[in-house]
Amino acid sequence: MHVEYQGDLHCQLTHESSGTAIYTDAPKDNMGRGESFSPTDLVAAGLASCILTTIGIAARNSGRTIPMEGARASVVKEMTANPRRIGRLTVEIDIPHALSAEDLKFVENVAKTCPVHRSLHPDVQIETTIRARS
Repeated sequence: MHVEYQGDLHCQLTHESSGTAIYTDAPKDNMGRGESFSPTDLVAAGLASCILTTIGIAARNSGRTIPMEGARASVVKEMTANPRRIGRLTVEIDIPHALSAEDLKFVENVAKTCPVHRSLHPDVQIETTIRARS
């Protein structure tokens, strides 16, 4: 990955092997214009994406039939002021398919072990709720 500072608190992030680019801006409450994801927004979105991806991988590796197509995640990021950092991430996962109680428990456990979750500092409070169609 490559990151180029473009000025005025904007950066371009480029994924080397695919050439895909995303952009960041500082948030409005920290001198930016909020025109794109902030770096901490990417952390929050990365957690949600990692949870969905890891559930898909774990389900496939375990031989479970857990349909993840159409699953969605939303995440709310709360910052602390002093020091400025991510203080809390609240993630809601919606799986539009019915799951058995056993599969739901499996998914809940996997969500807590995704690589991004494991990489965040223990001071970051992470609350994850998983809902599956009943």
